[in-house]
Amino acid sequence: MKEAEMTVPHLFMCPISLDLIKDPVTLCTGQTYDRSSIEKWLAAGNLTCPVTMQKLQDPSMVPNNTLRHLIDQWLQIGPQFDPVYLSKIDYLASLKKNLESGEASLESKCQTLQKIQALTEESQSGRSCLFQLGFLPLLLELLFGKVESKLSEECVKFAGQALSCVLRLLSLGEYECLNMLKEESKLQSFQVLFDQGTSKIKGSLCQIIEAISSSLETRELCAKLGKNSKLLKGLILLVQQTYGESESGIEAISALCCLESNRENLVQEGGINGLLTYIHDAQGHERNLAPKAMATIELLLGLESAKEALINNPNGIKALIKMVFRVSDHQGSESAIRSLMIICAESLQAREEAIGAGVLFQLLLLLQSQCSGRTKTKARTLLKLLGSKWDEEPKHI
Repeated sequence: MKEAEMTVPHLFMCPISLDLIKDPVTLCTGQTYDRSSIEKWLAAGNLTCPVTMQKLQDPSMVPNNTLRHLIDQWLQIGPQFDPVYLSKIDYLASLKKNLESGEASLESKCQTLQKIQALTEESQSGRSCLFQLGFLPLLLELLFGKVESKLSEECVKFAGQALSCVLRLLSLGEYECLNMLKEESKLQSFQVLFDQGTSKIKGSLCQIIEAISSSLETRELCAKLGKNSKLLKGLILLVQQTYGESESGIEAISALCCLESNRENLVQEGGINGLLTYIHDAQGHERNLAPKAMATIELLLGLESAKEALINNPNGIKALIKMVFRVSDHQGSESAIRSLMIICAESLQAREEAIGAGVLFQLLLLLQSQCSGRTKTKARTLLKLLGSKWDEEPKHI
């Protein structure tokens, strides 16, 4: 069947030529074009994505094999092309068109997002299809493309739904499009949303920070986030909030510590004090990320500024001792012991404070517990460092 005799599905059309895509390629923005059309666009000296007008951080093109396969099937089968599947393609096209429309109301777009969210929850193939058709960069552009100093209740609702869809699509492990946040205006929008968003929105943005920190493709962006004083202060403040919010902050701070430059900045903005507050206030299972907070502190203690911050914190040593032995579990014990060894090895004041706060008793309890042999070895080493004669595992306490 000749293509001229058939109505071309919207998603099979090149946004530049408005003709059927012959050789689909995708830019770093996630938008797909016909190769010949986008090559002409770039050859003319344009350095932006034609649809989003986003500056291209990387002008390379990646073949969109999923879309090519769908187009080939459509051309071969023609009118016999699975009407149900073709209907789904048209349905996705209508959803995308609504989101791209400058005339559609925010309420209408919220309704569209509910439909997209349902599709992302259906299956892996559904998420993959949405990703290949460019929904992820579109959603990111809608979220961060426009700077607002004050968010309306409707904007907050839209952002929450959009972020839910974004996180579903990011689960596919493709993070390159997040580099859009390297643009100052978009990073500013990210910050406004973090400052004014609900606890759920803050949690979602923390998950995006985790994604950025986990990928080599976004390493430069990770470093940029680590230089953002306002964002770091916001994360540290989040750590000291109610249960749920604080856990998101812990995850994000821990992720950002993948870069050494970020660690120094986190310490300067009060990261050690924030993490210590979290641990000190922990109650049983309620604060289940205390071990991760402890591991993050241990990592930061490679910096002299972090050691100083911990020693100067009135509850610093006490918080570490609290993690040495916990009845509910032994997670974090080894990090706490190693951290105490780092601090006590260089500071007589720290050793005296630790002994006065009951570290010896906690270590002896740990030695009688079912913790690992490695942890017990560390505990004995710390006992020797503290000048205790109790370097043998006791039979009774």
